[in-house]
Amino acid sequence: MTDAKHTSPRRRRSWAEPYKIKVVEPLKMTTRAEREQAIAAAGYNTFLLRSEDVYIDLLTDSGTAAMSDYQWAGMMLGDEAYAGSKNFYNLEANIQKYYGYRYIVPTHQGRGAENILSQILIKPGDYIPGNMYFTTTRLHQELAGGTFVDVIIDEAHDAQSLHPFKGNIDLQKLTDLIERVGAERIPYISVAGTVNMAGGQPISMANLREVHQLAQTHGIRIILDATRAVENAYFIQQREEDYRNQAIATILHEFCSYTDGCTMSGKKDALVNIGGWLALNDYNLYEEARNLIVIYEGLHTYGGMAGRDMEAMARGIEESVKDDHIRARIGQVEYLGQKLLDWGIPIVVPIGGHAIYLDAKRFLPQIPQEQFPAQRLAAELYVEAGIRAMERGIVSAGRSKETGDNYYPDLELVRLTIPRRVYTQAHMDLTAEAVEEVYYNRDRLRGLKMIYEPKYLRFFQARFELL
Repeated sequence: MTDAKHTSPRRRRSWAEPYKIKVVEPLKMTTRAEREQAIAAAGYNTFLLRSEDVYIDLLTDSGTAAMSDYQWAGMMLGDEAYAGSKNFYNLEANIQKYYGYRYIVPTHQGRGAENILSQILIKPGDYIPGNMYFTTTRLHQELAGGTFVDVIIDEAHDAQSLHPFKGNIDLQKLTDLIERVGAERIPYISVAGTVNMAGGQPISMANLREVHQLAQTHGIRIILDATRAVENAYFIQQREEDYRNQAIATILHEFCSYTDGCTMSGKKDALVNIGGWLALNDYNLYEEARNLIVIYEGLHTYGGMAGRDMEAMARGIEESVKDDHIRARIGQVEYLGQKLLDWGIPIVVPIGGHAIYLDAKRFLPQIPQEQFPAQRLAAELYVEAGIRAMERGIVSAGRSKETGDNYYPDLELVRLTIPRRVYTQAHMDLTAEAVEEVYYNRDRLRGLKMIYEPKYLRFFQARFELL
């Protein structure tokens, strides 16, 4: 007689992070009264809070990742020579290997790359089409004399649309722009791998391939914002049939091959606290960028980074493309999002790659957009549980450079951004419970009035008061 094999009735096992905790940072616990005082002193702007007064910091995933022992070991191998650091060549080799671009210019972070790119490519009167704006990208384009034109599909502006690739470019919108202004007035097409302002939504490989074909027909470059291109590769793997059995590294390499260069904030996918790069395939453009980098960032073999930071980023790139890593990274975001959906809380769907986006228009329908409902919701979430989130709505959208009027985006969102390898599932549970509590008491909330507005990128430093 043989033992029968028993199969568990459980269809799906719980998953766990593919790492263990080696170092911990104690968190400060505050009272509600202390938090009410802190947010008022910060002008109801979560960017102006002191980090020591924050319990769970979901402001951004930029530079907030926990580095691995492999990366920390690399930090001890920093070659801090002013010129020709060996760490630069390690970084260059890994960018070429995993992203596939020929020429690399290091920068202190992503916006350094955006600045250099805008100066070498954009002339006054140019138009830059893209799959939804990003704050710093659009500002650099405008400061160079260009005008950003949104050519993303309409579904991207609908928080409730279930389109699997809401980051896709509308080919008809792009064609119409080319016919209207002429290809010679379009220095490049700006493509983001996962669209931040749409809720971390991906662009499909099929769509990018079609955009590439259209761009080649008209002789227009494509520049990728590769900040979260690894996360985009994961969605391609999960949602496009042809890529189901391909490794993330393979998908990423093909994805980048349909573009002519990229700007990169290594503070996201590459798992470091500082650093970025500009990558190009055109040698003449690379020469221009390499000249400008000396003026704005540093020598072309360090670009505003220490050798140890370049080594950490080189190693972070290796870790970022591992399938187990990216599955767990996005799995944690999905875990939080599914809890909120199960409880009937309005968020952007499908769940994105790096954050959960609360839909402030549906969350706080009593607050009109000109009274900054997303800003108010972010402030209230901090008061409720010490959780710091970020507004992504009318404040972030800013003003028209022509008229000075506020932009009124369709999406009025609060971003709960999950740092990589930092928080546990228990932190996600607490976050979900805090959001639910605020939602339960939402009717008592009123709007805000802006009392200080800086000239550029106002969401970083604006101040508000309660109405």
